[in-house]
Amino acid sequence: MPISEPSDRREPSPGDGTLATPAHSRLTVLSGPSGVGKSTVVAELSKTCPQIWISVSVTTRKPRPGEVDGREYHFVDDAEFDRLVASGALLEWARFAGHRYGTPRAPLANKLEAGVACLLEIDLVGARQVKRAVPGARLVFLAPPSWDELVRRLSGRATESPEILARRLAVAREELAAADEFDITLVNTSVQDVSRQLITLIEQCGSV
Repeated sequence: MPISEPSDRREPSPGDGTLATPAHSRLTVLSGPSGVGKSTVVAELSKTCPQIWISVSVTTRKPRPGEVDGREYHFVDDAEFDRLVASGALLEWARFAGHRYGTPRAPLANKLEAGVACLLEIDLVGARQVKRAVPGARLVFLAPPSWDELVRRLSGRATESPEILARRLAVAREELAAADEFDITLVNTSVQDVSRQLITLIEQCGSV
């Protein structure tokens, strides 16, 4: 899930209640600054260990070329997102660049209840909300090898305006400073290596 806009940053209250995390199926949350490679690492993990269930976020932004509804995101309009928030159907949600992103509560709760190892890929605001709502979750921070490398990755996307890029870089500095809030930090020097490390962490949380 993309990061939150600094000028619009807030931590909206997730739906009432917490999610139980059975001892044999502890939830893992992956977060980190935009451009660090979270989605690429998760895609590699999904290929290597498909039995790990990866939550698909809801967003109000339009699909990018090649994105498929229900695969990268569940794409909804603002009215539907409002309905999801009002009904408590989202475990967490945050805003970036005029769009909102959130984690559907029910699918995650069902998987945890069934004893399935689960992974959420979300931003810092969402990770903080999940930490409150799911006290047993393990929070993993994905860090870049260096600040210069993160700037290079973000600048190389060429899919966003200079204003959006500046926002992402500003928030990235804030998010890097929040690494100590997480249980463990992994440095993304190699997608394959980090994916293997993440799988190992998840396996330590419970049966996969």
